Amino acid sequence: MALKRFTIPELQQMRESEDHVEFKKGECGNVSYNGGDKVKPKDRRKCILGYVIALCNEGGGRMVIGMHDGYPHKVTGTKQNENSLGELESNIYRDTGIRPEVYELFEDEVNRKGRVVVIEVPSRPIGKVYRFEDVALMRIGEDLIPMDDKVLLSILQEQEPDFSEQFCEDATLDDLDPEAIKVMKKKYAKKQKNPSFESLEDRQALSDLHLIEGNKITNAAVLLVGKEPLINKHFPQAKVMLEYRNTEAQIHFDNRLQFGEPFFILIDKLWDAINMRNGSVPVREDSYIFDIPFFNEDVIRELINNAFAHRDYRKNSEIVVKQYPARLDVLNAGGFPSGVTVDTLLTAPSTPRNRLLADVLSKTGIVERSGQGIDKIFLLTLSEGKPKPDYSKSDDFTVVVKLLATVKDKAFAMFVQGIQDSLPEDKKLNVFDVLALCEIRDGQKKPSDKQITHKLEQMGYIEKHGKTNAIYYILPRHYYELAGDMAAYSLATDWDINQVWAVIFPFIQKYGKAKRSDIIKIIGNHLSEKQIRRYLEVLKANGFLKKEGQNRATTYLLGEAYAANNKLISKALAVGLQELKEQGEI
Repeated sequence: MALKRFTIPELQQMRESEDHVEFKKGECGNVSYNGGDKVKPKDRRKCILGYVIALCNEGGGRMVIGMHDGYPHKVTGTKQNENSLGELESNIYRDTGIRPEVYELFEDEVNRKGRVVVIEVPSRPIGKVYRFEDVALMRIGEDLIPMDDKVLLSILQEQEPDFSEQFCEDATLDDLDPEAIKVMKKKYAKKQKNPSFESLEDRQALSDLHLIEGNKITNAAVLLVGKEPLINKHFPQAKVMLEYRNTEAQIHFDNRLQFGEPFFILIDKLWDAINMRNGSVPVREDSYIFDIPFFNEDVIRELINNAFAHRDYRKNSEIVVKQYPARLDVLNAGGFPSGVTVDTLLTAPSTPRNRLLADVLSKTGIVERSGQGIDKIFLLTLSEGKPKPDYSKSDDFTVVVKLLATVKDKAFAMFVQGIQDSLPEDKKLNVFDVLALCEIRDGQKKPSDKQITHKLEQMGYIEKHGKTNAIYYILPRHYYELAGDMAAYSLATDWDINQVWAVIFPFIQKYGKAKRSDIIKIIGNHLSEKQIRRYLEVLKANGFLKKEGQNRATTYLLGEAYAANNKLISKALAVGLQELKEQGEI
């Protein structure tokens, strides 16, 4: 979110306490970044990081370096981070999680003299405090001190007010869009299986959904069914900006569209615009004939719906959708709802930031029930063989999600599609089932959830291999058949004596011999140590190996049967040692 940039004359008239600003002339024109050269904690706090944290805790403000703190504030100039303001901005975000805006001003713009650096600091989220060296800081006069218990407790106990249920002061029923209300009624009637709702008078329908109270219009009503001029007047930040770039390296967009209609109209127009540049990946394999879209409509709609319902409308930035040929990003003002983090997206119950807004969207079928929208986004994306949605760039001030259109595993998409098609609606795989399948496909031998693993094994969607402590899981043979990679399936399953020989032979041929520990290491958990010993004895008994030494000092070399029957090795690997023995060839 871009914060307001002030001029030097405006800054000179500001009061430190009233205007939440901290003026620093700075020793030699500069201020320490993290106070690392000071010994006492109270002295270390008086640094850029300390003031940024304190300003954020008190609701946002700015730190001005290169101006005297006496009123009116005279320019003293500074060399703070000359030619490296971007680095300073990045470092603050890295070390605090606070995303500032840093810029420079000049008292004499023409001659570039009287340089001033301004660090604009956003407000902390509701119920959140920031700490410097594990201490929550606040400003008192010229000092930065630990936040007292009363202030700290009051912040931690804060509850976000429901912005959406508050009334928009000068809005009237005439400011609401009849077409948007018509769409809303139709969607509610369909979702609730209540056809009579569609024929209700607009006032009654709005009242039944608690969007109006008498003649008072809620913010939720303005956002959902308000006419565009009304929305633009009161909530210009409710727009959605769609930017298209031909390459992911581009900074400037090739095309930009702005959507400011009521949401019940906006969402369809936005999807149509995204879909104009949508592509698909064809899947053709025997009975499997379908296309995987680059951008799944249900996933994109759910992302936008969630952004609209859960964003922080106190922030002045719009929802931004960045579309590339094979990637789509959604940036949304405000962090995750209370109780949710990047690591607990799928598991933590959340408190809706805009409860009334989310409630209406749920009742009209626009969004899933609370907490299930994100499940749907992950389930559909992973089931299409695509990478997991990436929320890693999100922080306390912005939620960022990145979707890749790349189908990295067509076979997995066919595998999951086949399962889902075979199951009744109430038995289909959920997001945690599919996540477990992804873990196994990607090499995690023992998925984290034992109950889900047992369920998938019982249903035949995974296979258990190995013995005792070496048990592991793989996807079933059918998946590898779809992938056309039965060699990988063979390697993943319990090894027979031919596979053991296939890895032992090149190792001994290269190094001349192999210790038992070497053999155990290269075979890995495909077999237990007991099975490995048995196969080594068979190979030794048939002359393929010979053994030297005992116990831990045992080593294996190529045997006389290999030297005398070199031409038979490939045949042995193909049909098996036992069969050759029965034929009398060895």
